[in-house]
Order: sequence, then C-alpha cells, then structure tokens
Amino acid sequence: MKTNMKAYLTAGILSVVLLGGCAGQTPEKESGASAGSPEAAMSSEFASSETAQDMIIFEALDTEGNTVSSDIFSGTKLTMVNVWATYCQPCIREMPDLGQLSGEYDKADFQIIGIISDVPEGSNENQIAKAESLIEQTDADYPHLYINESLYNALLTEVIAVPTTFFLDEEGNILDTVVGSKEKDDWKEIIDSLLEES
Repeated sequence: MKTNMKAYLTAGILSVVLLGGCAGQTPEKESGASAGSPEAAMSSEFASSETAQDMIIFEALDTEGNTVSSDIFSGTKLTMVNVWATYCQPCIREMPDLGQLSGEYDKADFQIIGIISDVPEGSNENQIAKAESLIEQTDADYPHLYINESLYNALLTEVIAVPTTFFLDEEGNILDTVVGSKEKDDWKEIIDSLLEES
C-alpha cells in the first residue's frame, strides 16, 4: 500500500511539474518559466545532487511494456529525446515529421525516443489509451517512454516547457537542447550537423 501511495504521489507531482508550459516554434530563444517561477521551484524539489549532464542513468517502461534503460544510447551515434505531452498541440503537430525522420537514418547513426511527460508509469487506462492513440495517429513509430522518477531525475529536472528535445551521443552526453517545435527540414539540419561533428 505504501509503495502504491508513493508511486501515485510521485506521478502526480511529476505531472504537475511538467504541465508548466507548451512551447510553440522558438527560432532563437527559449520560452517557458523563469527561474523564480512556481514551475522552477517545484522542479527543484526533485533535483538530485547530479545534474542531467553529470550522469544520465535511468530505467523506464515504454508503451509496449518493455523496460528501457540509459543503455539505449550506446548503440547509436546520436539520439534525439523528444519530451512531449498529450495536451500540447505543437508537440503533436511535429510528431509525424519525427516519425518520418526516425525511418530515414540508419539505426547505428540516429534514433528518436519520445518521453510522454504527462503520462506517468502506472497511469489509468484512459491516460495510456490517449497517449497510445496520439502515437498511432501521428505515425510516431519510435519508442515512447512513460515518465517516472528515475527518468525525471536523469533528464528532466531542467525542463520547463514541452516540447523540449535533447540530443545525446552514444555515451549519454547532452550535445544540444532545443525548446519548442520545429519543421522537419530544421530538425534534419540539426541532426546532420551533429552527426558530422561526431
């Protein structure tokens, strides 16, 4: 009973923290909550002594029920981690493009992972069904992970708006962070540039 209560409490707080914003296209500057905002204050409650760049270690469930760990980065030169939410229209609008991009590169070079920021592990059937339906409707055919405390502490302590996208190398180092949605050609330009540098 205590474990279930802790899981629900954690899930609820994580959802509230990540409901702070939904960013549209942001060509040059980041949008979202400022350092003194309630969202930033709540985020600090979950911040561990390690920052996301110090150590990216997590274990989470994907929408297929598989356990996915931070080892997923090791087999691919560049991983795009797209943090999205079921209520975020800019997130949903760019998912078809992300689905196409995921199929246009060799898996050894590039992969995409989605993190559903407002659907924690153990959510009710309606929340899960909504997320899975959006993934199917947008042909976003790449792994999507449900949020949990491990994933939050590893990657999301600094996330103040969705979509937020991280690019990581095969060792799990963050190479770039983008807040807001982009068109397919813009994402392709970033991906190709980062692959050239690796």
